Amino acid sequence: MSEAVPNFEGLLREALAPVEPPEDLVERVESTLTSITEMAADELEAWELSAMRDPRNWARPAAALLVGTTAGAALVLLRARRRGAGSTGVLGGAPWPSVTRSAERTVRDLGRETRRLLGDR
Repeated sequence: MSEAVPNFEGLLREALAPVEPPEDLVERVESTLTSITEMAADELEAWELSAMRDPRNWARPAAALLVGTTAGAALVLLRARRRGAGSTGVLGGAPWPSVTRSAERTVRDLGRETRRLLGDR
């Protein structure tokens, strides 16, 4: 029985070892989110306003709005985070003005990325 314990611990160590993500993961996620956002926007553009009178027709536009908004927000956050990854200054142990500057920079990046994405449509 004592031989099974070290083997079990070794298996756990091997199973829980950190794994590096593929190099192109960010680009694949970004392209997928862009595609989802564009499909949702196309769905909303194709929807006719006259169909609004019947509540049975509200499901598709509501779903497109929800999915498109979520994917667009995730895309904005992903791009802002990637842009901010090169900047220095970690929040842990940083003085208050540094935290404030970091938050201001993040809000500016989010606004810039949102304007860029909305300008594309």
